[in-house]
Amino acid sequence: MRKLVLIVLVVFLSVSAFSTIKVGAILPMTGGVAAFGQMIWQGVQLANELFPQVLGQEIEIVLLDNNSDKVQAVNTTRRAIEQDKVVAIIGQVISSNTIAGGTVAEESGVAMVSPSSTNPLVTQDRKYVSRVCFSDPFQGVAAALLAFNNMGAKNVAIFVDVEQDYAVGFANFFKDTAIELGGTVFYEYYKSGDQDFTAQISDALSKNADAFFIPGYYQEIALIAIQARQLGFYDPIIAGDGAAVPETIEIGGAAVNGLYFTTHYDSGSPAVTDNAKLFVEAYTKKYGEAPGTFTALGFDTYLVIRDAIERAGSTDREAIAQAVRQTKDFPAVTGIITINESGDAIKSVAIVKIENGKFVYDTTINP
Repeated sequence: MRKLVLIVLVVFLSVSAFSTIKVGAILPMTGGVAAFGQMIWQGVQLANELFPQVLGQEIEIVLLDNNSDKVQAVNTTRRAIEQDKVVAIIGQVISSNTIAGGTVAEESGVAMVSPSSTNPLVTQDRKYVSRVCFSDPFQGVAAALLAFNNMGAKNVAIFVDVEQDYAVGFANFFKDTAIELGGTVFYEYYKSGDQDFTAQISDALSKNADAFFIPGYYQEIALIAIQARQLGFYDPIIAGDGAAVPETIEIGGAAVNGLYFTTHYDSGSPAVTDNAKLFVEAYTKKYGEAPGTFTALGFDTYLVIRDAIERAGSTDREAIAQAVRQTKDFPAVTGIITINESGDAIKSVAIVKIENGKFVYDTTINP
């Protein structure tokens, strides 16, 4: 009997020693916006290497690829919660996928924290879905101020991807501020994956647009810039955080030089926290180059969830979700993060310009 008790005790201690706290990471590692997911994954991995434990246990990151697809966004969220038994989820990345997957997180009572989904619908009327990035209402204001006040635009063509909630919402917030500033705007529509934008660009030129605003994702932003330059448009092109990946430059080449975009972070901006300094030093040492915006957002999302678990003092899903919503003045890489009762982060917007094939920090617009 004594031998049996000892065996059971040894097994229990062994299981306890190797038990982990599972956190899901649902990211587009393949598909149309894979560049975002891959950069965020870099940040999550780096944060896990630097801060591998919480509550005395190892944090295990369970990575699931949603293939940049809404249906897979739902399926992977369900798998993470029901099969992998995660206590919280990092993700998802683009607004449409986060809105879709967030439905499952909401029904299951599991905290989902998005690094980069900016559409207001992501958190609207949801208790368990939050974000560490700013939302489009403020980004739209910042982009419009950049276009009409800083660049002197008066008549802006807005290129809208009708398939993306992010693009449609961002465009509308830009439009509202543009009208308040006394400017005029008009829409040119396209769909994700389109390759030829000459018809929309030609129409914009016929309407005397003196700037283009493209609140979409990097592939289409780069192609529109190339074709616009080919058709003789050399006035300002402005984008949002969907341009904040190296692929914008890789695809766009010289055509994207001079392009400005609103974003969450740039390594050239002043480091305001110790975590920001640690992040840049660790990333540069590991990869031999400066980190990007989405990598920083991935790093921050991991830290915010880890902090919430620590403050909750348990792995109870409900307690962690409540702690996420109580995040206040957290010293993140992309700034000081406070998540309000609606799940939205109160953050500044960085303005970055592409010069000679490189991202160059320009300024910061505060809320």
